[in-house]
Amino acid sequence: MPRVKRGVNAKKNRKKVLKAAKGFRAGRGKLYRIATEAVDRAMVYAYAHRKAKKREIRSLWIARINAASRGLGLTYSLLINGLLKAKVEMDRKALADMAVKDPAGFSMIVETAKHALAA
Repeated sequence: MPRVKRGVNAKKNRKKVLKAAKGFRAGRGKLYRIATEAVDRAMVYAYAHRKAKKREIRSLWIARINAASRGLGLTYSLLINGLLKAKVEMDRKALADMAVKDPAGFSMIVETAKHALAA
């Protein structure tokens, strides 16, 4: 049985890891054994932070909506409650965008929520 020479595949794997470790400091970006550990760890953080990013963005939307609605005399929780009662189906992303870019339209939505809360 002929012997197997692994040069091509091994080099391909090493190049893939070292390319992913480009920009890492010291041996973590140059030495294969250390770079594999660094890249594995980086991938774990990247996966976790892709999930965390969605939570952070949602909390940013909520903060923007709260700030804009308090300026119009309503807290965030009362605004959301009023919109639910008024059967206004707008997501937080759209509300936050409207609060920043279209204050007049946002104030109309707040008024709708106020009327629904009063009724």
